[in-house]
Amino acid sequence: MPFWIEVIVSLFLLLGAFFALVGSIGLAKLPDFFRRLHGPTKATTLGVGGMILGSMLYFTFLNNELQFQELLITLFLFITAPASAHIVAKAALHLKIQHKAKHTETQDDANAGKKKAKAKAIEKPESNAESAE
Repeated sequence: MPFWIEVIVSLFLLLGAFFALVGSIGLAKLPDFFRRLHGPTKATTLGVGGMILGSMLYFTFLNNELQFQELLITLFLFITAPASAHIVAKAALHLKIQHKAKHTETQDDANAGKKKAKAKAIEKPESNAESAE
């Protein structure tokens, strides 16, 4: 097997392993259900897809024929993973699973502070106009 094929296969395998690792870490570390759903469906799909493409390339050049089974596995993976994630997310919305993110509370506090400042800015010109009369 030519060296350049081995390099390409190695790159696909390393890239696939990296994406699978990132997706797995996202599943374990992200704070709420919807964000945890995002990690495996995006990153892990790319990871497994990269590993299967590397395997398909390796066995295609090893046997001198296209590995049709691995191509079908890749297509099936890229079609079913987003569809199943969509169904699970819709079920979670139907069950009214709440977002439990910490940063949302601080953003709400900041937005409330901005609204108060805006309300005070609107009130000031009116009070100045009344005092001038």
